[in-house]
Order: sequence, then structure tokens, then C-alpha cells
Amino acid sequence: MRADGRKVDELRPLTIESNYLDHAEGSAMIKCGDTWVLCAASVEEGTPGFVEDGKGWLTGEYAMLPRATHTRSRRGQNGRAKEIQRLIGRSLRASIDMAALGPRTITIDCDVIQADGGTRTAAITGGYVALAIAVRKIAGIDHAKVLTSPIAAISVGIVDGVALLDLPYEEDSRAEVDMNIVMSGTEKLIELQGTAERAPFSRPELDKLLALASKGMGELVVAQNKAIEQALS
Repeated sequence: MRADGRKVDELRPLTIESNYLDHAEGSAMIKCGDTWVLCAASVEEGTPGFVEDGKGWLTGEYAMLPRATHTRSRRGQNGRAKEIQRLIGRSLRASIDMAALGPRTITIDCDVIQADGGTRTAAITGGYVALAIAVRKIAGIDHAKVLTSPIAAISVGIVDGVALLDLPYEEDSRAEVDMNIVMSGTEKLIELQGTAERAPFSRPELDKLLALASKGMGELVVAQNKAIEQALS
């Protein structure tokens, strides 16, 4: 048992409230324990100049409110925020057929309201819900062809020699191994960010972390689908 009473392979309490905002084409508030992220999808006609003619584009933006953590941070982007928003964009582009989307741009804004570890993974998981809702509101496209697969993300790590799923800050801050994993609904890997914080880790340990992530991913996708269905019902 962990400090918060969870088993090693158990997610934090998870809720995804869709249609959280009135004006965005798609939106979701995701709460993973004490990490809360508001995700909004905006659809605009046209694409950046580097995009191939006839194809669409998706990009992500990420920010943390000044008092999302125990101490106040300055407003404005820093290097960490830029790295995370690039991760969000890369991850969610894997769920879209850009040719089927057509010449339009979708921006996924992810704003951290409260942070307790795993903000980037929550942003990707909630961002997909906002994206899926927005895509279904675009007229004149085949929605089933645009959205190729659900995308979700989860943190795993090794703390005190034990592999754990979905780390809060208290565990993440002292982990021997810290890893963020992005997967499709069919459990194909999209991105794996793993670091040995203190000592190298073994292949069997990596396999154990991937197995934990796969278990958590299945539960996340179920929650995503439920939130999307509720938004469109």
C-alpha cells in the first residue's frame, strides 16, 4: 500500500467532465487525484504555411496557473512549459488523419488548475477528449476517418525499489526511475520519456513499468469514451 492507500497498479481517483466550457468546440476538465487540468479544443479554418496543401494541423499549448502549486510561480511560458506543449501536440497528432481533417487547424489548450504530479499526462488524456468532441462538431468531414485512435498518457516509476502506476508529486519527487508513457487505444507506443534518476534500471524493470502503463491505459480509455459519449448525448 502507498501513502494514499492505493495499490501499486491503481490509478488515482479519476474524473473527466466534458463540455466544461461554453464557447470552445470541445472541452474537458480532467482530475487525476489532486492534479486538475482544463483542456479546450479550438477549430479554425486554414493551416500554417509549412503544412501540405489540403491537409490539416494540430498543435498544443500548455500553461500552469501561478498558484497551481504550493508556491506562486510567474506567469508566462518557461522551457518546461514549451517542452510539454510540444509533447502534447506530438501525442495528439498521432490520433488524427490530417488528410481527412482537411485544411483546418485544431489547437488544444491545456491549463493546469492544480498540480500534484502527472500534469503532462493528464493534459494529453484530457486533451484527447476535448479533441474528439470538437472533431465531431466539424461539418462536412467523415469523423470516423479523422479520429484514428484514442490517445492517453500515464506516469509510472520506481520508488523505493517498487514499480508504481500514476505517481503523485510525493512519489515522483523521490523516484529512482521516472517515466511518462503515451499510448494509443490499441496499446501502441507513441512516446516514452524515461529517466534513471539515481541508478540505471534493467530491461525486466522496464517491462514491468510498461505492463503497469498498459493496465492504466485501458482504464483511461474507458473513462475517455464515457466522457465523449456524455458530451455528445
